[in-house]
Amino acid sequence: MDAESLKDLQAPLKARYRDDPGSALVTLRADGELDGTGIACRVRTATALAEAGLHPATGGDGTQLCSGDMLLEALVACAGVTLRAVATALSIPVSGRVHVEGDLDFRGTLGVDKEAPVGFRDIRLTFTLTTDADAEQIATLITLTERYCVVLQTLRSGPGTEVSVAVNGSAPS
Repeated sequence: MDAESLKDLQAPLKARYRDDPGSALVTLRADGELDGTGIACRVRTATALAEAGLHPATGGDGTQLCSGDMLLEALVACAGVTLRAVATALSIPVSGRVHVEGDLDFRGTLGVDKEAPVGFRDIRLTFTLTTDADAEQIATLITLTERYCVVLQTLRSGPGTEVSVAVNGSAPS
């Protein structure tokens, strides 16, 4: 896809969102099914059924996906797609790789140390690019990729999150 094709594709969406800002608000959903026999959760993705379980550092055997890995994979996917979209819009030919690493202290997850954080304490996103773009173009590419990457911005901003529960068919509370 080239810049003109991308602009043509997105122009009617941008116009609609300008004219009707409410139409830009979309609620994405994900659902999981709890495994009744083991410690797992089956998540339906757009193309497959994924089964998440315990990470080996918490007692898992490594045969199931780890939700922490899935979070990092979502960041890689979003950052990669966003970078390609920005590069296309700016007519910057680019290829390469996206790499993410995240540090977890499993003492927090397992309740071994109440002071240890639960969750990632540091995440590092790295782009290894092949391009003829100059330093200014690359800086713009990365700045815009950071600005428009939904997963990166979500991790950075820490959105409001609520938890509810419905038991035996009752209304969520």
